[in-house]
Amino acid sequence: MAIKSILVIEDDRFIGEMYVRSLKKAGYDVDWMVDGNDGLIAARNKPYDVILLDVMLPERRGSEILQILRGGAEDLIPATKVIVLTNFDQTEEARLAMERHADGYLIKAEITPKKLISVIQKLDQ
Repeated sequence: MAIKSILVIEDDRFIGEMYVRSLKKAGYDVDWMVDGNDGLIAARNKPYDVILLDVMLPERRGSEILQILRGGAEDLIPATKVIVLTNFDQTEEARLAMERHADGYLIKAEITPKKLISVIQKLDQ
């Protein structure tokens, strides 16, 4: 699978702009949504290779988006990899529940754009 398209669902303008700029520079097609409702709509209406999903979002939390997309009887995005990005300190139980439906779980404070691109490239192997 050659990763080409990425959906960033991130409400922090600085972080979102940094991810989008870095990912586009690396050659990816990137869409960016700043709230959970718009992110969920985008994820359901357009096929993406990867979704970068923040946990704390306005309108709808990342955990709720992930549950809707992957937690039901049918995986609504079977061809899409999901990487959860958060700085939110969650309980172990909440983190494990999200990890069960995600392909990656990263702490934003520990991720540079270069490291994020490296993680995405590893998903492509």
